[in-house]
Amino acid sequence: MTMLRVQGPVLPDGEVRDLYVVDGRVTYESQAGADTVAQGWVVPGLVDAHCHVGLSASGGVSRSEAEEQAATDRDAGALLLRDCGSPIDTHWIDEREELPRIVRAGRHIARTRRYLRNYAHEVEPADLVGQVAAEARRGDGWVKMVGDWIDRDMGDLAPSFPAEDFAAAIAAAHDLGARVTAHCFGEDILPILMDAGIDCIEHGTGLSEGLIDTMVERGIALVPTVVQLDNFTQYADQAGDKFPRYAGHMRDLHARRKQTIHAAYEAGVPMFAGTDAGGMLPHGGIVDEVLELAEFGFTPEDALAAASWQAREWLGFDGLGEGAAADFCVYPRDPRTDLTVLREPTRIVLRGRVVR
Repeated sequence: MTMLRVQGPVLPDGEVRDLYVVDGRVTYESQAGADTVAQGWVVPGLVDAHCHVGLSASGGVSRSEAEEQAATDRDAGALLLRDCGSPIDTHWIDEREELPRIVRAGRHIARTRRYLRNYAHEVEPADLVGQVAAEARRGDGWVKMVGDWIDRDMGDLAPSFPAEDFAAAIAAAHDLGARVTAHCFGEDILPILMDAGIDCIEHGTGLSEGLIDTMVERGIALVPTVVQLDNFTQYADQAGDKFPRYAGHMRDLHARRKQTIHAAYEAGVPMFAGTDAGGMLPHGGIVDEVLELAEFGFTPEDALAAASWQAREWLGFDGLGEGAAADFCVYPRDPRTDLTVLREPTRIVLRGRVVR
């Protein structure tokens, strides 16, 4: 029987305790003979609530590359990942005890020729409900739709599907016990999805005061992927003279991104940290995301909570109570007062095993 001991303040309450690990579980009952492996501030394993294991800029990757992506996230302290769309099935990772736990949303679902090539199931409105149902069965309690994207005929962002089809698709997912999230850059898609019963919004740069109030009232979560938002000006530049309306729109969303996300935070929208790693961004960036949330006006403790104990609870996972799975990181200083220490874990324990 493997027994470990860690000493120090255990977050979120910060009580100084002797935490023991017995057969992969946390206990605070003294265990004779336990091996002391670390002293410091003990934080429930970090969470990347929006990433893509198995995805590269050109589409799906090999198993070995997917495993490297997951290991990179783990080494940054992200021990729980919500995969917001992958073209490959990564369930074999669940058998790898040294790799993070993954909550999957199946594969992205987008309108035909209205998303990045090789990323999504691309369907027309008549097939949306069926595809959502299929991904609800494939995933781990989540489905990911592309809410809006550039409509080349309009030359700007536009909802991917009619409102009635979004509503039917979300209802179908809920009937199967799955929550639904959606990629949303612009303004027009947001009231459509909120009225349809969406559970979570990704990015959310088109939010306004009234929509923020709706999110608070209905408990709709937001994963703003704040590091990713810096790429909006690049997207605008790529559009060039061909789509000037879209380019201007993306620059405007970028210019007010901090104000928008901070307003949602101040209003009390449930918010969680996600890197959007995979595709265009590298894995292992959860600490950068937490630090950027602080730059957007989050208190250090709230920024950390959005990537740790609060995010774990949102996804249905325990913190570090008695009997919880032993997934945690140990740091030499209090991250609630110095978030940069998240770059310096002295120990990372996953499923009760020291992995770093």
